Amino acid sequence: MTTITEKLKEKDTLYFLIAMAVVGVALFLPTSIALIVTSLFFVLFSFFRPQQSLLFLVIYVSIRPLLVEVNSGLKLIGDLITLVAFVKLVFSSGKDWKTLFSFKWFEWAFFAFLICGAVSGLMQHVLPAAVIFQIRTFIIMYMLYYIVSRMLLPEDWFKRLAWVTVWTSLLVSIHGIIEKLSMRQLLLPDVWKYKVLSATNFVRIYGLPGNPNSLALLLFFGILSILFLHFIYKNEKYKWFLNVNLVLFLGVLVLTYSRGTWISAFTFGVIFILLSKNWHLLKRLVLAGVASIILVYYPVNLGVQLVEYLGIKAPDTGPGSIGERFGETFDEKNLALMSESGRFFYINKGFEIFKDYPVIGAGFGSFGGSATLSYGSPIYKHHGIRSDIYGGKYFYSDNQYIQVIAETGVVGVILFGAFLLGMFAMFWKERKTVFGKFMIAFWVATGFSGFYYNIWELKLYTMFYFILFGAFASSTSQYVKFKIEDL
Repeated sequence: MTTITEKLKEKDTLYFLIAMAVVGVALFLPTSIALIVTSLFFVLFSFFRPQQSLLFLVIYVSIRPLLVEVNSGLKLIGDLITLVAFVKLVFSSGKDWKTLFSFKWFEWAFFAFLICGAVSGLMQHVLPAAVIFQIRTFIIMYMLYYIVSRMLLPEDWFKRLAWVTVWTSLLVSIHGIIEKLSMRQLLLPDVWKYKVLSATNFVRIYGLPGNPNSLALLLFFGILSILFLHFIYKNEKYKWFLNVNLVLFLGVLVLTYSRGTWISAFTFGVIFILLSKNWHLLKRLVLAGVASIILVYYPVNLGVQLVEYLGIKAPDTGPGSIGERFGETFDEKNLALMSESGRFFYINKGFEIFKDYPVIGAGFGSFGGSATLSYGSPIYKHHGIRSDIYGGKYFYSDNQYIQVIAETGVVGVILFGAFLLGMFAMFWKERKTVFGKFMIAFWVATGFSGFYYNIWELKLYTMFYFILFGAFASSTSQYVKFKIEDL
């Protein structure tokens, strides 16, 4: 209670509450009015309080799927915050604007990769709108890196970012448990409530992000934020509040049954602990993990059984279990489905497309990316790729690398590899620092995630990645920095 009271007294908290109130009211307005109101408010909010608006992105991006589902007039908030913060950075550079064109070689590789994908896409008659859509998907979150890396960050900036992430994760966790116990009948839009899910997916918590994998990724960052705050406060201030939330977040993370995030989180944890030799951190996570199973996982699943006993109907799936989820990975039926229309299918088709377009690929908007979800692809019919794999929707490749291979060919693979290795080189130079060790572990976990997610297209993940990467670049003075203060 003390924690909440202290936070409410802070000026930044007041502005956050006002911003959230605007979003809340806009949900009930006609779409066109909501679009105007939120656009005007967040343009002003971002211009006068750019640092805080960037932190507000953590809240907005995390629950954006719900907000846009309820009222599509709220869809521009994230882009406006990013663009206005960029404009504010340009204004702050004054006469020193030429330094804004100083880029690291990993950035040049990234830009060249985007050009390669765009040119090859247009050559293969991909719709120009689809090409632009894909470029925007890749570059909008990179802009967060560009902005944060060139900002002079205040001393408490990391702490503020961590607190915003913790509170957002707490809100989403509570909602997720309510969703689970109510059999997806409470606090969800009707479209989500009546969405037909397979027996495998019905047992998973989707939450405010509208996707169990996205929810799991948010909780991963929530857990990292708690561990950071533990380090800052030395287990004294907010000790119990942070410990309780650590157990809660771990428990809900398990209830998402997100194998990909579990693997990525485990990879990150192993690498960071080995690099830092922080065995106390390992002990804390093990104890919190055991507590989360006992105090969150089992009680929630028992609650589901009680709700079913009281008469609320649900698919005949049971509450689900960790063992079942991992068992499905190697189940013969599941492996057959992956070969027919899942990850193995995408990989085979990706290499098939690569053989036809080996140099610069089939181009952005041609295979398994964000653009193909909205616009389809001009080459799907030729390669026998159905559009109804996911109930009439186009698909993600669920593998970032096969998408890069298919869409950009050998040239794109080289450029994308340079982009990844260029970032790693920056982290390696700071490997003796805690932040450097953190980013190395983060980079490896991200790279590993690319084997089963289109990880560089997931806005929630790339938001955190590029904000943290930008903070790393700022703290290690990789660029000329400008003072952009909240007014």
